[in-house]
Amino acid sequence: MKKNKRNTKAEEIGNRLNFYTYKMPKSRTAKYCLGCYEGSVFIDFNKKNNLIYLERISFDEFGCLNIGNSENTLSKAETNVFEKEIKKINEEIMKPLVLKLIHMNQEKIDTDIFEKYKLLK
Repeated sequence: MKKNKRNTKAEEIGNRLNFYTYKMPKSRTAKYCLGCYEGSVFIDFNKKNNLIYLERISFDEFGCLNIGNSENTLSKAETNVFEKEIKKINEEIMKPLVLKLIHMNQEKIDTDIFEKYKLLK
């Protein structure tokens, strides 16, 4: 599979996804929104019963996947860490939490996506 420039650049800078926050339009609500891969990937999170879950994830060339599985959540302790660290975008702390939610829902994500966006494996 041919790599695009964004993916190559992300790999060149090591294991960093370079997370950043953004605001969703009112039509696509999410409690927290992270971007990475220099704008090629957007990850939206919501809360149910005070626990964070993966709402949707969008990839360049693959489109938007509505996950919305509020059964696969972070623990209460992990949710507390997530909410504290998302304000600072401490990637060393955020990355394992984000990857945990992605892995919990990997059956809803095409394996081709993980081939292109290897840092999300």
